Amino acid sequence: MAFYTCTLNLAIDLFIETDELKPFVVNRTKDDDIQANGKGFNVSLVLKMLGIDSTALGFQAGFTGNYIEDFLHEKQIDTGFIEVPGMTRINVFTKVNQTNEEYKLVNRGPNVPEEAVQSLLEQINRLQEGDYLCVSGSFPQGVSSSILVDMAKICQDRKVHLIIDSSYLDVMDCLSYQPFLLKPNEEELALWFDAEINSQEDYVYYGNELLKAGAENVLISLGSDGAVLLNKEGVFFGNSPKGEVVNTACSGDTLLGTFLAGILKEKNTEDNLKLSLAAGSSTAFRKGLTDFSDVAELQKQITILKEE
Repeated sequence: MAFYTCTLNLAIDLFIETDELKPFVVNRTKDDDIQANGKGFNVSLVLKMLGIDSTALGFQAGFTGNYIEDFLHEKQIDTGFIEVPGMTRINVFTKVNQTNEEYKLVNRGPNVPEEAVQSLLEQINRLQEGDYLCVSGSFPQGVSSSILVDMAKICQDRKVHLIIDSSYLDVMDCLSYQPFLLKPNEEELALWFDAEINSQEDYVYYGNELLKAGAENVLISLGSDGAVLLNKEGVFFGNSPKGEVVNTACSGDTLLGTFLAGILKEKNTEDNLKLSLAAGSSTAFRKGLTDFSDVAELQKQITILKEE
């Protein structure tokens, strides 16, 4: 068995802190940080910390793409990136202390040619029975969201466990191919069903609709409200621990990566969900990904309730 993550729109995130932000003048920054980023990429990092090797797939472009690949290799994570023209995007997040505001500038990414898209699908078509493929995040220019359906078809044919963490409506067209796990948040669930999601009962109802349509597991991440897991074992509810939120951007990726590692290690479902919620919250309470140093303590605040 091998594990693969797939991030089609990699990024370098530039975080800037400044006391004030004025137009038409030079604004001096107070602090800055550069982080290689990508949702599937983050899953690979979490898996590695938990002793699970993976190979990161996707598109890389230019010196920024090389930076990300070098970073992963430093972390001893294998890559199978496909080189495309242009440059892997740089996103900019600016926190202004004076107004307590944050400005988020997210770029589109490189324009991926059709031959590169086909090369990626050929890579996936070489995966073996029993492998895992986790596809996460948004897609760059030149990549249609319908590629999710193509991937789902291949994974069903190859008996590969497909995990999808993406907001596109095309996720619904993947359900007939029985994906192993979907990880929507509240907004994505509402988008997929064109419905208002207002209660715990709504999470259960629409989560069960995903199961009926073909998904094996549905993990709904709810931020500070915790998570809901639905599968053939039943419905599991878990709360999030209390703490000062610093950055929520990668907490869902941490939740997912930890949960998948627990499945591979055949952990008890309740214990796995509790650990995953603690790890996701640990990431939310710091600037970067968790190092798991506080996860055991955070677990003490979490209760898992099962509904048959």
